[in-house]
Amino acid sequence: MPVVDPIADMLTRIRNAYMALHKEVNIPLSKLKLEIADILKREGFILDYTPKERDFKIKLKYFNGKPVINGLKKVSKPGRRIYVKADEIPNVRNGLGICILSTSQGILEGKEAKKKRVGGEIICEIW
Repeated sequence: MPVVDPIADMLTRIRNAYMALHKEVNIPLSKLKLEIADILKREGFILDYTPKERDFKIKLKYFNGKPVINGLKKVSKPGRRIYVKADEIPNVRNGLGICILSTSQGILEGKEAKKKRVGGEIICEIW
């Protein structure tokens, strides 16, 4: 059965891997998911990711035996898309988390989008 929402599937796989204290997780490959993984690496939420032919592996990050990511939330869903203007981009957990947006300039982290003054569809929030 095909996955209806691949980004929600990616976030669920990461959440489940953290709950089971796995060191890494395999995720089916797509350009969008790789861009999200790149943002997670840049922001320090994961150690690294390595793309292969059909999937890619994310190395999860822990601090004192606890997961670095405490929560993942899919905001925009296939049935209900959430769009924001540049000045409406949310501040996740008082700046301790990030939001990832799909903008006209590509996939951006919330602070980058604010700096570039572009709005877009909020994909997810991570803290």
